[in-house]
Amino acid sequence: MKSPWRFFFVVEALLLLFAIWQILSNPPLLFLLIMGILSLVLVQRRQRKSNFTNFLMVSGLIAIFISLINSPALWLMLIFAILFIGLKGVELTGIDFTKHSFWRKKKMIIVETQEPKDSHPQKRKQQWIGNERIGSQVYEWDDINLDILTGDTIIDLGNTLLPKKENAVIVRKGFGRTRILVPSGVAIKLEHSTFIGNVLFEGEQTGLRNERVTIYSADYTENNRRLKILTNTIVGDLEVIRV
Repeated sequence: MKSPWRFFFVVEALLLLFAIWQILSNPPLLFLLIMGILSLVLVQRRQRKSNFTNFLMVSGLIAIFISLINSPALWLMLIFAILFIGLKGVELTGIDFTKHSFWRKKKMIIVETQEPKDSHPQKRKQQWIGNERIGSQVYEWDDINLDILTGDTIIDLGNTLLPKKENAVIVRKGFGRTRILVPSGVAIKLEHSTFIGNVLFEGEQTGLRNERVTIYSADYTENNRRLKILTNTIVGDLEVIRV
């Protein structure tokens, strides 16, 4: 058994003992628990079912439920289990419970660029949830600023020729995976922060837990054609891929 799971079971066992002590030291809760258990035992032994046995079963379950929810230790057990499984359990088991969640819907953004120009203010509607394919959207390089709530997102820069300066892509996201495809020959500076997620950059993967990371490509100081990627997510992975 892996040590984090051993720690989980030890803490849960200690909280269970604390809950038992709380119920035993509280006569009303203890009375409700005993009456509930006796009612269920009586229902189990009665071979003939009737309205009275159904009443006993419902009354017993309600009595047990009331006695348990009034124990703070049992609430602590539940909270600790949710936090542990949510933060550590999925990582250890490799099971992805969010595989078919609504925030895994995919969005494809194929970026074409043009030189920045002065113009009157413009408004552009953003889709936060659901499938969307953007294949002909033209962005000025000082205007790539995306806000996305949920879903898998692919930003494809592979068909673009970046100007010889420091270009920027800013992505703020709630949940889901983000992939950014960057053409070869472009130096990259990545600044990413997340509550839970992994970063894949230049073939190396880094796990983050409420952390921020800054990574430079090897040629960043010498290359005139640069791309600064600024991203932050709540939960989700980020991949920066050369194409």
